[in-house]
Amino acid sequence: MAPQLTIQHPAEIEGIGLHTAVRCHLRILPAPADTGVVFRRVDLDNFEVAAGIENLARVSYATSLMKQGVLISTTEHLLAALYSCGIDNVYVELDAIELPILDGSSQPFIEMLERAGVRRLRRQRRYIKILKPLEFKDGDRRMGIYPADEFRVRSFVDYNHPAIGPQDIELTVNRETFSRELAPARTFGFVKDFLKLQEMGLIRGGSLANAIVLDDTSVLNPPLRFPDEFGRHKALDVIGDLALIGRPLLGSVVAYRAGHALHTQLVTALLEDRSVWTETTGGRTPAGAPSRVPGAISVSP
Repeated sequence: MAPQLTIQHPAEIEGIGLHTAVRCHLRILPAPADTGVVFRRVDLDNFEVAAGIENLARVSYATSLMKQGVLISTTEHLLAALYSCGIDNVYVELDAIELPILDGSSQPFIEMLERAGVRRLRRQRRYIKILKPLEFKDGDRRMGIYPADEFRVRSFVDYNHPAIGPQDIELTVNRETFSRELAPARTFGFVKDFLKLQEMGLIRGGSLANAIVLDDTSVLNPPLRFPDEFGRHKALDVIGDLALIGRPLLGSVVAYRAGHALHTQLVTALLEDRSVWTETTGGRTPAGAPSRVPGAISVSP
């Protein structure tokens, strides 16, 4: 059994939004047990929006939350850092519609959490423990979640691009592995898509400083931080979207060419089907529940 965690001290960071280009000042503060992650728009009388699937807004190019018309956009990089570091309860104050993109990764948020420290709370952590498989397909995109005694993520991508190719990332997720293996991996985009996205009102704040940019054959702003940085960032996005479960996860997630829409579809279906999971304060597999599931989604090309 483990206690719920919050942060020890407030910490802050500032930057522009990837899609809006609006400058945002973001501050995280300690929160009591059973609060979860709650965003506060300090520019709108401290209006609160909880980071839960019930407040999911749109998921085409970012994971956004909305409640009573109040929008919080591009939350996935911060949520991935909080979730992987086991921070159960925190208030996130911001004074704009979109979280800052910073360098395009979760690394600045990890550094912010290091400055904030960790405080244990006098309440037990409650896990969502997967009991049986749940799978989705959308054309050649697939995603599934399976029983496990730890939180594992496997993400496969293949963009059919000379600088990317097939990339397969798999790891047990915790503060150390996320900080070392995934947090530095940056978001990325293709020059051929920029005009279309800008016509849609997106990536107004995008630049070579906050994203990996590719033309038809190569990376325009090398060097990469990892040879498989693209796959690592996609695994980071998976974790950020799974944070909308609202509880730490004991299960193995497999994503094959999936995106925000499929990630959040899985979260929604999971929370609606109580036969798939149980809530527990420990990580042991209940008697009779398989630890490995035949027929799990294959991520080989």
